[in-house]
Amino acid sequence: MNLCVLVLGLSLVLAVCVARSPYQAVLQHSRIRGRLQGPNVCAMQQLKGSDKKYFTNCKQWYHRKICGKPTVITYECCPGYEKIPGEKGCPAALPLVNIYNTLGVVGASTTQMYSERAKLKEEIEGPGSFTFFAPSNKAWTALPTEILDALVSNVNIELLNALHYHMVNRRLTSEELKHGSSFASMYQDFPVHIQHYSNGIVTVNCARLIKPDQHATNGIVHVVDRVITAVSSTVEALLEVDESLETLQTAMAAASLTTMLENEGQYTIFAPTNEAFEKIPQETLNRILGDPVALRDMLNYHILKQIQCAESIVSGTPMETLQGTVLEVGCDGDQMTLNGKAIITQKDLLGTNGVIHYINELLIPDSAKVLLELAEGSSVATATRLFVEAGLTPYLTGSEALTMLAPLDDAFKGSLTMTPDMRKLMTNHIVKEQLSSKSLYHGQELETLGGLKLRVFVYRNNLCIENACIAAHDKTGRYGAMFTVDKVLSPPTGTVMDVLKADDRFSLLVGAIQTAGMTELLNQQGELTFFAPTNTAFSAMNQLELNRLMRNRQELAGVLRYHLGEGMLVSGGVGSHTRIKPLQGDKLELGVRNYTVYVNKVPVADADLMATNGVVHAVNSIIKPLPPKVDREQADGPAAPLRPAATSLVSHEP
Repeated sequence: MNLCVLVLGLSLVLAVCVARSPYQAVLQHSRIRGRLQGPNVCAMQQLKGSDKKYFTNCKQWYHRKICGKPTVITYECCPGYEKIPGEKGCPAALPLVNIYNTLGVVGASTTQMYSERAKLKEEIEGPGSFTFFAPSNKAWTALPTEILDALVSNVNIELLNALHYHMVNRRLTSEELKHGSSFASMYQDFPVHIQHYSNGIVTVNCARLIKPDQHATNGIVHVVDRVITAVSSTVEALLEVDESLETLQTAMAAASLTTMLENEGQYTIFAPTNEAFEKIPQETLNRILGDPVALRDMLNYHILKQIQCAESIVSGTPMETLQGTVLEVGCDGDQMTLNGKAIITQKDLLGTNGVIHYINELLIPDSAKVLLELAEGSSVATATRLFVEAGLTPYLTGSEALTMLAPLDDAFKGSLTMTPDMRKLMTNHIVKEQLSSKSLYHGQELETLGGLKLRVFVYRNNLCIENACIAAHDKTGRYGAMFTVDKVLSPPTGTVMDVLKADDRFSLLVGAIQTAGMTELLNQQGELTFFAPTNTAFSAMNQLELNRLMRNRQELAGVLRYHLGEGMLVSGGVGSHTRIKPLQGDKLELGVRNYTVYVNKVPVADADLMATNGVVHAVNSIIKPLPPKVDREQADGPAAPLRPAATSLVSHEP
């Protein structure tokens, strides 16, 4: 007995674990959501103000949105079941009848009527095993009048052919409608093309199955949302005959892509119209058309590696293009969108090897852009303007391999008029070579157009070039790359001692350094981080204590060496609980709160004064060791890093 129970339990587990098709999975979810309404009830999501309904997956259920529009939950009998008056839910299985009669009870009575008119009734009432992709009543209503008139004339042969194209001479359940498969129809064996998407939507020739798996004695009916037509041409042939795509045809030929689109495949082409090409500045368009590499990249950016019918899209999804990067393919109500923009003017022109959607804007990927175009498409408008005003446009539009370090708009402070110093500064924001941030390493030196050497610092929580840390993903263009950085660069202007001497705030500190005999230390080569006390810090000390300290050279040197850390630590490398080893003493504890760096609870008043042998951070208090059992949170509160940082106790070193 126990063995039987165990076997039964295992069989149930196995049945649940068997991989189901995406449609069956979403149907099961709809069943679970509808079970409180009674047996065999499915929860559906219906777009408000529309008759469009969808079986609901988990994400849609909680968001209550499809294509960004709100939905209402409705409850219906699951496929194959019907209500019984006075009983809860849908307890009764639909009686099996032939396909002709099934059409009448599943919302395809117009297809039933046309089947009778086309002399198809006898066939779908009789023996056999058929699959009928039956257009819904609304699908026939949506058909243009001239097309419908043509179908029902000509002694009904065209209507019969059209209906036969909706039929396959074998029974095919939704489980057997595999993604990318095709089946010979009963109209001259012309194939029908199936897509079975991961979100549970199934299409035939891009028409959505809205009521799949309606079983009949002689086959199965899948109700679809549109009338489908036979497909006989490749996507290349479809492009070739459309005058509104002449510029695209010319570009495809120049990029040697026509052969690919003639071959077997599963392509989605977002086809820019002639109008889309005309919107691009002529200079930009000529440059791309004259550059085979950029042209191929641009065109491949318009092509997906799989067929994506419009009806399959219920939310924004990143999809890989032949160019190698992704397009965000989404929808807004009835409109299909690309990268959030409703630029698709015509959908679902199906070919034997793909589908075409028409767009009225040209998509230019980063890989086809010059540096100036990369900058113009990013949140660095101020930097872009200053690069242009500095006369650097020839570099930003040329073919020299360069990397632009573009500060964010809010990194700029004060007057932004173009002066010789500003021009020099912007020139030093352009580095020779096309770089990738992934290939940078700690201690690397980068040479700028202005001839300066910039140092790279790699921290656990950040990657910085001098005082500026990378704030966004690289943009890699045709010849150059763009790094977005969080600060305007401050290239080093001298040694640590030079930096202190040039700043009146440190006049007392300079005297103390000289008294302590540390001038040579701060002038020699190396990597130091100096939390430099300002005059304010010294003035805050008790005068007697200050006088005593200044007379004791050894003690003074000890205090100053406690303010000097080993290695280079710019503010962007400080996370929550960063430690640095001072030249004398145990350790310095650093953290960040409200965008301010704290060292042993002392706020840094002015960070990142860059020197050739280190970095200076001004503090307005003398830093003292923390008590032994101090709470490690900095500045009397939890540390909040400038950007996501490591949460463990870490050194600043790479």
